[in-house]
Amino acid sequence: MIRILLAEDDDVMREYLTRALERSGYAVTSVDRGTAALPLLERETFDLLLTDIVMPEMDGIELAQRCADIAPDTRVMFITGFAAVTLKAGKAMPQARVLSKPFHLRDLVLEVDRMFEVGNASGHI
Repeated sequence: MIRILLAEDDDVMREYLTRALERSGYAVTSVDRGTAALPLLERETFDLLLTDIVMPEMDGIELAQRCADIAPDTRVMFITGFAAVTLKAGKAMPQARVLSKPFHLRDLVLEVDRMFEVGNASGHI
């Protein structure tokens, strides 16, 4: 099973994303800030870091860069509602995907499916 580490400071958004991904067959561990994600990246193996970019304490770009050092095989997808930050993320982590808010949960799941070339079994969201 594909394991996702979700870092999102908005409680409601974090819950929605976790539920949608779990319903689609992904194992999700979620945290409310980047600094909470680091110890998990050091202890566990994740296939994907799904992170908001704008968060308190440590932004998603710094988290992704630290993730690349700790777990270089972990893929990265950013979610953000800020267009200017999207450009910064693209420059900092060119191999990462960026999904701009607002997005439909189905779009998120389809992007994750594409990253791991999963069949379209998640069309039920």
